[in-house]
Parts: sequence; structure tokens; C-alpha cells
Amino acid sequence: MSKKRISVIHGPNLNLLGSREPEHYGKMTLDDINASLKNRAKELNIDIEFFQSNSESEIVNKIQSLSTDFTIINPAAFTHSSVAIRDSLVAKNVKFIEVHLSNVFAREDFRKNSFFSDVAIGIISGLGAEGYIAALNFINQTK
Repeated sequence: MSKKRISVIHGPNLNLLGSREPEHYGKMTLDDINASLKNRAKELNIDIEFFQSNSESEIVNKIQSLSTDFTIINPAAFTHSSVAIRDSLVAKNVKFIEVHLSNVFAREDFRKNSFFSDVAIGIISGLGAEGYIAALNFINQTK
């Protein structure tokens, strides 16, 4: 069986992790999260790549250029507003897991609405950085 290839897409403001509202998002930086994922991917013999942008158009362009088997995406604020990102995931038939650091269902009402959840393989919300690892472990078991 060939080696799985995973892309991780981080949405807007996730570059501020570690200092941004740690009560919601924890104290790990984006680099810490990516390093943890990279280590776990190495243990699982999975190739992994990372992308972060605060720009909706850059995320759409990245999705349109994907050649990986699965994607882990934290659309962040675009979860609640981006039909463009959703349409690119659907158009490219991307298999993805939607991840959120905080429990979006325990926060403001607008955060409970996602443009992605109905087309995702699954959703992980509220587990902090461990949610990314859970997504990677799940993908590892998926054919």
C-alpha cells in the first residue's frame, strides 16, 4: 500500500495561536501544533504538508491545487462565512475532516453554523490541539 499524503489547512488568525484568547484556543502555537502533527505523521508513515492563510482566496487556490489523499482543515472564522472555500472542497472532491480547537457549540450562536460540516467526513470540536491528532489517527485507519 502506498504512503498516505495529508494536507493540513489552517484558516485566518490561527497564526496568532499561543497568544490569541488562550481560554478558547489554548497556549500552543501553530508551530507547536504542526510539529506535533509532523511527529505523529512520521510515526504513522504518512507524508504531511501544512498551509496557513488569512486570505480566503489563497485557501481556495490551495484547495484547487491539492494532490493529497486527505485534508484536515480548520477553516476558523471562514467556517461561518465562506461558500467559496466550501465550493472548492466540493468541486475538487476533497476528503476532509473539519477541526476546531474550541467547542464552537459552547460559544456564540453564529459559531454553531458551518458551511463545511455537511460535506466533511467528520467534525472534531473542542479538543484543542488534540483534535488535529485525533483527525490524523482517524485518517490513518481510513482506506
